Amino acid sequence: MVLHVIRTESSLHQPMFHFLAMLALTDLCMGLSTMYTVLGILWGFIQEISLDACIAQSYFIHGLSFMESSVLLAMAFDRYVAICHPLRYSSILTNDKIMKIGVAILCRSTLLIPPVIIRLKFLNYCRPHILSHSFCLHQDLIRMACSDIRFNSIYGLALVISNLLLDAVLILISYVMILRAVLAIASQEERIKSLQTCVSHICAVSIFYIPIIGLTMVHRFGKHLSPLVHVLMGHIYILFPPLMNPIIYSIKTQQIRRRVQRLFYLKEMKLLRSNVNI
Repeated sequence: MVLHVIRTESSLHQPMFHFLAMLALTDLCMGLSTMYTVLGILWGFIQEISLDACIAQSYFIHGLSFMESSVLLAMAFDRYVAICHPLRYSSILTNDKIMKIGVAILCRSTLLIPPVIIRLKFLNYCRPHILSHSFCLHQDLIRMACSDIRFNSIYGLALVISNLLLDAVLILISYVMILRAVLAIASQEERIKSLQTCVSHICAVSIFYIPIIGLTMVHRFGKHLSPLVHVLMGHIYILFPPLMNPIIYSIKTQQIRRRVQRLFYLKEMKLLRSNVNI
């Protein structure tokens, strides 16, 4: 619905909403990439998954996680420019630059992962073939391997540092600079108004990074915990951001909320007219 509203409303063809569309598309793809196994297990008609399918799913899950992190960083840059350099906003974030940012995010998220994912195909798996979650993660697969996994461990750690950790640090820096700019504003009303434009993004960042940190801690230090904890954290990591992001932006972003309300109003009017005609 968010994608439809942004696409059809010409007034929403602005940098902020272009980045929001990228976020919504990433969340949609994340849900689709895990739907087959998650629903299959919940409905009881899937008990196992082939190695090739598992490797492919892990590629999409990790790639889309890196993509969402990159989109959140781009949205933080958008908020920084809008608040710290409002007069140059339209000249800095042109459609051409937004397209280049989108291509850079896509390349960064898809081209760095293949070496570590492809190597999974050539590992020997002699330990019990039982996954911790209803979807495939790189951490789960290397845990079942008997081969040398040093490359996967080192390269995987480097990917996390150069993507998720770096993005989190840059987002934090951007908000420090935004806070400095806001505190320099004389009017308290203008300060609150400026900070309110960042609330949706801060919520999106929180619901993305907190589950990732929780899942990482469970994998690293929670080997003695109940399998239920692993399953719960895995589902929160996969399902919570795609569920909450559209709700947050529909409620907190006035332009999106009004267009969605108008969309429902038009559908209701059409339904009433068809009933009258009948």
